[in-house]
Parts: sequence; structure tokens; C-alpha cells
Amino acid sequence: MSEYVAKLISEVKAKNPNEPEFHQAVQEILESLEVVLDRHPEYRAAKILERMVEPERVITFRVPWMDDQGEIHINRGFRIDMNSAIGPYKGGLRFHPSVNLGILKFLAFEQVLKNSLTTLPMGGGKGGSDFDPKGKSDNEVMRFCQSFMTELFRHIGPNTDVPAGDIGVGTREIGFLFGQYKRLKNEFTGVLTGKGLNWGGSLIRPEATGFGAVYFAHEMLRTKGLDIEGKTIAVSGFGNVAWGAVQKINQLGGRVVTLSGPDGFVYDKFGVKGEKVDYMLEMRASANDRVQDYAQKFKAEFYPNKRPWGIKVDVAMPCATQNEIFVDDAKELIKNGCSCVCEVANMPTTLDAYKVFKDAGILFAPGKAANAGGVAVSGLEMSQNSMRLPWPKDEVDHRLNQIMKEIHNTCLSTAERFGTPGNYVNGANIAGFLKVADAMLDQGLV
Repeated sequence: MSEYVAKLISEVKAKNPNEPEFHQAVQEILESLEVVLDRHPEYRAAKILERMVEPERVITFRVPWMDDQGEIHINRGFRIDMNSAIGPYKGGLRFHPSVNLGILKFLAFEQVLKNSLTTLPMGGGKGGSDFDPKGKSDNEVMRFCQSFMTELFRHIGPNTDVPAGDIGVGTREIGFLFGQYKRLKNEFTGVLTGKGLNWGGSLIRPEATGFGAVYFAHEMLRTKGLDIEGKTIAVSGFGNVAWGAVQKINQLGGRVVTLSGPDGFVYDKFGVKGEKVDYMLEMRASANDRVQDYAQKFKAEFYPNKRPWGIKVDVAMPCATQNEIFVDDAKELIKNGCSCVCEVANMPTTLDAYKVFKDAGILFAPGKAANAGGVAVSGLEMSQNSMRLPWPKDEVDHRLNQIMKEIHNTCLSTAERFGTPGNYVNGANIAGFLKVADAMLDQGLV
């Protein structure tokens, strides 16, 4: 690591204490960019990196709401507007008890490069609250969303900042948020994505992140003369992202043998297919947040309080959350013959685990590239809203497939151009950075 990068990482840690996820994201990206800084001293002279690690705007606010018993609760709301060099801020809202400033800054920082890779004109942002929608009635969730939007509405807009869903924010929550925005602004605009299909949403948006990641993994395998068909695949999580990935893997002839939740993981040697895929939606709707129910219903093996990375598989696709693959997990996957790891969640692999994969020559795709399908279809939803013209499912899926192929090819060609052939992490970080950095140079000191 160069003295300049090491110094900048130290400064980020000192200025942003107790934000380990943000520190991790900054270190991973900055280490990839050293080769770029050697060739392009103008970025260093203009302090591009110093500007990129500092959000353009951080909004925090209180969110008071009343439950069905008349008791008042107070949550925190956040919106991190990280970078708008190539378009309006774009990124999801996460409602989960774990939400804090550091997690949202890491997600927003990653989002900047992810959105750049899609080739669509979108900047990067992220937001949310420590509110937990699980176990709440529809009316309680509505009252919370209305209170949240009553503050947020003044900071967003179709040409300023376009939030979307994330963990804990699905079509129900987007609907309540949009309704309150429309009431406050007296206008119907594409200010949120992930909307219902009958009022401006896009087909395959719920599945898009999973679909896109499988398309990306398929392209990775093709570089080795392989494809998804016939492969045994470990998936973690069981929400929208995992649900989309499982569907597309089945369509392409692969076999998913694991799902996971906070309670542990299930191993289904016969594959998650048919009615089992539909049952994933029931599990999510139940708000129980567990996968043991799947094991009981379909006679699958259940492993309490464990992650699914000890199973013998060809491909691993972590779909749950950040930092779920550690060094021991990486070694176990390699020992069991896994040859491809495609991140579907945001930063699910620790830095040390990634180094294990890298040293072993495993095909490895970072989430900012592989999971860009979700925000790509959000961008397509914005286009459809602007045109007042919905597209059929096949057209959206075709456009998504083409975008993921282009991201894959961009990652490979950029990695090759900067002397690290086959390194998807470097390729994604460098390609995403270059577009944003050049736009920042063009626009002056902003």
C-alpha cells in the first residue's frame, strides 16, 4: 500500500470513528485504485479521492410515530447523499434495527461506483432508519413511513435524489412513502423506485438484483468454458434477492441447495425449485425471519446458527448481508471444490476472506458489479416513468441481461488495461471510479 493511500485511509478512520463497515469499503476500493493514481496524477492533484470519501450531504432526523396502542416511539432517519457527479443521488432505504451512520455510509460509497458501472446517469446515495417493520401492523408501518417522509420529502426529487427499497423496505413501504410524498408535494413523479406495478413500477424489479447477479455469474463461468447449467449452487438469505437468484438459476439449469436466515441454514439436496421457490415468499411474508420452517415443510436438513458455506458446491452466491463469509468459510468453500464466488449482497465477504479467494485463483465478483442489476432496473423504472410508458417483462429482462454483460466485460477489460487481468474487484473499482472522477474534474471544485 502506498504512503498516500495509507495516509488517506488513516484519515478516514480518524474522521469517522466507530464505522468499521465504512472503513472496510474505503480500504478495499482505495487499494484497487493505487495503479490508477500512478498513471493519472491529475486525480491526486485535484484531491478526487479525498472528496469522494466525504459525503456531499448527510441528513439525520428524528421520526416520531404512534403504535396501535397509542404509545409514541422515536426512531432515527438518515439519508446519505454521497456523490452526484454523474446524476441524481440514487440508492435504497433500509429499515432495520442495525441501521446506523457507518453502515449507510459504506452502502452509499459502494453505490456511487455500482451506479457508475450500470452506464446509467445515476449518482450514489443511501438512507434508512433503525425502525424494524417486522411484527408491526400495516397501520403502524404506514404511520412510521408517513412520519419518515414528512421530513425526507424536502431533500429528494426525481432530478435530485431518488430513493428505492432495501432490507425492510418493500412495495408496501414504498407505497406508503410515495403516498405521503405525493400529498406533500402535490405532484405525481418518479421520485421513488420499486413502486407497485399499477402505479409506475417496473416488471421484474423485485427479482432484478438476483436475476442480474446470476447473469453476471454465468458470464464469469463462460470465461472458463462453463455455465450455470448443471452447477450446484449455495445461496444465503431467503428474501427478494435470494428469491430472484433462485428463480434465474433454475431457469438456466442450475441447482440451488441452500438457503439461510438468522436461525441457521437449510440444505436441500433435491434443489430449491417448484413450489419451494413460492414458499420463500410465504416465509418472508410471515415475518418469522427463519428458515427452519422450510426444512420442516420439505424434509430438508437444518443446521441451526450456522452459515451455508461448508456444503460441497460449485458456486457460492451470498445474498444476505454484509460480512457473512469469513476466512474459515472461504477456506471451507475452496476445500469443497467451489470455483466461483459471486457476491449478491453488498460486501458479504470480509477483506481477509477475499484475499484467501484471490490467492487461490477463485473466480470472485464484488457486489458492486454483480448486484448492480437491482439499481439498473430502478434506472429503467425511472426511464419508464419519465416517458409515461411501461415496458413488457421480456424487454426489461433483456435490457438487464445486456447491462450485466456490459458490466462484466467492462470489469474484465479494465482489469486487463491496468495490469491485473481477471481481477473483477480491481476492474469494477477502477471502471466505476474513472467515470465519476472524470465527471468531477469536468465540473470543477464542487
